[in-house]
Amino acid sequence: MTTRRTFLSYSGLALGSSLLPGQQWLLNHLFPVAGEMRLLRNNVGIYLERGGSIGWMMDKEGAVVIDTQFPEQAGNFIAQMQTKTDRKVDILFNTHHHGDHSSGNIAFKGLADRLVAHTRSKANQEAAAAAQNTLDKQWLPDTVFEENWSSKVGSETVTARYFGPGHTNGDSVVHFENANVAHLGDLCFNRRFPYIDKKSGASIQNWILVLQQIRATFDSDTLFVFGHGKTNDMVTGGKEDLMAFENYLEQLLVYVRKGIAEGKTAEQLSEVPFIPNAPEWTGDGIRRSIDAALIELAEN
Repeated sequence: MTTRRTFLSYSGLALGSSLLPGQQWLLNHLFPVAGEMRLLRNNVGIYLERGGSIGWMMDKEGAVVIDTQFPEQAGNFIAQMQTKTDRKVDILFNTHHHGDHSSGNIAFKGLADRLVAHTRSKANQEAAAAAQNTLDKQWLPDTVFEENWSSKVGSETVTARYFGPGHTNGDSVVHFENANVAHLGDLCFNRRFPYIDKKSGASIQNWILVLQQIRATFDSDTLFVFGHGKTNDMVTGGKEDLMAFENYLEQLLVYVRKGIAEGKTAEQLSEVPFIPNAPEWTGDGIRRSIDAALIELAEN
């Protein structure tokens, strides 16, 4: 098995190497810092450090990892994982292409048997790396799917589903069926202003429909893992959190549409501490939501 030293050697890579210009804010605003493996249900848990939450499943017969943060953080996770199992990773998933979820892939090369993502997620990751001339620092998905993908791994059946454009045009949901834990990646920002990546096919209006489909697909016992939350305790939740975020996106469109009709500028629209009727989303980042809504409404 590849040694911990090998994985940690990737820590010298620039943390922002996979981020596009204008996305540097991701390094400053979206990363809970904890560095811990937390068990959720059965053999399924999460890891929080710097980047989108990592999901994992480990038992005597299999191991699965969802998202990889950055190379250094991926190395830290691998070091902890290897204290719990001597298995290779059967399946590594990327919920989408953004650097805080996928640039740590390279640390798993040689440890994971396959890397799975939606076909548009792979295309987005490849395009972003090519634009920055960093393809040599990437491990791109070698297995892609269009709608659904499923595999039995150890005691779990792991199923990935694509519901359509939302946060980007290539986000998928990964479900550990026996534990009934669903990793949503960035399809839900829990009480934290979202990044709406219009350049990568994001759609606020369709994102609302995606959240509705997710709520209809999974039952009331499903535990959801979110890519980002306002605090570490908010990276997991239930359907009520999806409904709250759905309301945020709906109220964002209502507010910006009304502002356009009143002739307000982006600066004027951003002079509020929160989107009206969605007061739980506060802090830095409201302007990003407003700018994305202005772009989308201008397209329609």
